[in-house]
Amino acid sequence: MTQQAASDLLWDHWREGRLLAALPPDLAPADRAAAYRIQALLEPRSAEPLYGWKIAATSLAGQRHIGADGPLAGRLLAERVLPADAPVPLAGNQMRVAEPEVAFRMGADLPPRAEPYAVAEVMAAVDTAHPAIEFPDSRLEAFERAGEAALIADNACAHLFVLGPPAPEGWRALDLAAMPTRIGAEGRAPYEGRGGNALDDPRLALTWLANALSGQGLSLRRGEVVTTGTTTVPLPVEAGDVVRAELGRLGELTVRVGV
Repeated sequence: MTQQAASDLLWDHWREGRLLAALPPDLAPADRAAAYRIQALLEPRSAEPLYGWKIAATSLAGQRHIGADGPLAGRLLAERVLPADAPVPLAGNQMRVAEPEVAFRMGADLPPRAEPYAVAEVMAAVDTAHPAIEFPDSRLEAFERAGEAALIADNACAHLFVLGPPAPEGWRALDLAAMPTRIGAEGRAPYEGRGGNALDDPRLALTWLANALSGQGLSLRRGEVVTTGTTTVPLPVEAGDVVRAELGRLGELTVRVGV
């Protein structure tokens, strides 16, 4: 009941657009395992099957920023995935940043098992690769100091997500770690990065997620989309911005920020 109460509290704040100073001590998860159990209670609230997963804190700088010991997994809910031609609402968003990411759509299930998945196995289960932009957020007011367990319970800062078109044929031969990336808004200098800012390689990030889910007894399922972490410093955005993410030969994605 404590985990359900924690989930209810976070969900109510999301639904009402309010911030929470912190989870009360009697509801705060003690560790990652308890936090993921709270997070899992999000799924029954969605009217659609799970859209996919996000990975947060895939760089050392990102981990230090939020006090995490490693990457965090969060659920992408179908209701929070927007088409590229729809304005991205900022109402109630305290982070107000956009992140360019490499996303993968799975073509086969990766069920839980005792043996860890290797990168080659995971990539063989991928159908398509995509450019993507994530607009993260948290209901925790001081999210940088909330601690990794509280952030996991709050869905690892998953919020709004836009998936770009599939990459052209031949993307599997690309060096995704070295791939130059950038994100910018009109009238401002872009932020530049590389694919390897996501856990050294987006393929490694996807493999980390597959094994993290396996460790929880969960499958990474056919059709699900995984976005593997920001490849640049997050770009501050405001209403009216036209944001353009460029992910090398994987492709580009442009979205408009609403109010």
